[in-house]
Amino acid sequence: MKTLVIGTGGREHALALALSRDPSVTEVHAAPGNPGIAQVATLHDVDPLDGSAVADLADSLGVDLVVVGPEAPLVAGVADAVRGRGIAVFGPSGEAAQLEGSKAFAKQVMAAAEVPTALAHVCTTPDEVVAALDAFGAPYVVKDDGLAAGKGVVVTDDRQAAIDHAAGCERVVIEEYLDGPEVSLFALCSWSEADGAVVVPLQPAQDFKRAYDDDAGPNTGGMGAYTPLPWAPDDLVEEVRTRVLQPTVDTMAQRGTPFTGLLYAGLALTSRGLKVVEFNARFGDPETQALMALLESPVGLLLHAAATGDLAAVPAPVWRDGAAVTVVVAAEGYPVAPRKGDVIRGVDDADAVEGVDVIHAGTARDADGNLVTAGGRVLTVTAAGADLAEARRRAYAAVDLIHIDGGFSRRDIAAKAAAAS
Repeated sequence: MKTLVIGTGGREHALALALSRDPSVTEVHAAPGNPGIAQVATLHDVDPLDGSAVADLADSLGVDLVVVGPEAPLVAGVADAVRGRGIAVFGPSGEAAQLEGSKAFAKQVMAAAEVPTALAHVCTTPDEVVAALDAFGAPYVVKDDGLAAGKGVVVTDDRQAAIDHAAGCERVVIEEYLDGPEVSLFALCSWSEADGAVVVPLQPAQDFKRAYDDDAGPNTGGMGAYTPLPWAPDDLVEEVRTRVLQPTVDTMAQRGTPFTGLLYAGLALTSRGLKVVEFNARFGDPETQALMALLESPVGLLLHAAATGDLAAVPAPVWRDGAAVTVVVAAEGYPVAPRKGDVIRGVDDADAVEGVDVIHAGTARDADGNLVTAGGRVLTVTAAGADLAEARRRAYAAVDLIHIDGGFSRRDIAAKAAAAS
């Protein structure tokens, strides 16, 4: 099977790496990719937001599967363009991707599917924002209705900060605050006339959104993740499948927009039960890195089955024993104004640590061929181990070998879970 991965980040590197290790995959291509992806795939300089160009590339390469990684190309309809050429593509249509592209749309679908979620008001004027904030009270939850690369959400006790964030958005969703730990649960989804909407959940993971230790600092795209969750209820996956995932994809199919690809449910395990925080329409980053480190099943076969409506016919995903921990190495100034162009040292030494893969997220080559920073989240160091404690030790041993001027990482990824397990 020939594959083509669309995107430039850590999620795409993790997927390309997993595909390169799949015996059923003969070629891995990526567009436009990054220096890390270049080690496991052939890169092509194509705009990932240009559906026609992506489809042309897939056609010319004769690929059997296109995997669209980021949310922006999905919302822009890149998967539609590829699917229109008769090529299997893992990723929802532009219309179905509105589950992530619009928080308001997602709330409508959840209401129709009777999915448990936070109460919310959709606001378009300052007066509506103030009224909604005062109705819910602190902590205030303000979400940009559109795509914001994982950084469009503010959770704060500061009323003025909430108002200021809303003022910078065309339309916002103001929600009640949900207490309790958060969980990320991904599901492969397919649709066919024969089987209808099929949902296959993956293993739960947890990510860390705040920039600094102890959940301090601003929201980011994610500073680390781990899997599995030793503290999660035994029936969590089945409850999410039956109460959240299946009703959602069934409702999408009933609306004439069947969902094919990866449905990401961000969940809060509140004192009042399970609630959906958000939906995403693609693999999450950095949770994907941890999940791919433990996935035993051939990822290419799973993604191709989902893309072609055959998911019901393939065996359920099999997971390796043990645990995986991912730690993000970020550039100075992230997430507000990350500095670019700093030389990155120690990647090869870190990659040589047992059980570790150094995944490139925001890297580039300068004119002299040096590996340099090119984004806020520069690297995601992922380690597998016999348990969370061993995975953490390996991950941080590798992180400590990497040097970026001003670079930083959280030091508490999976710490509480490892200590309790």
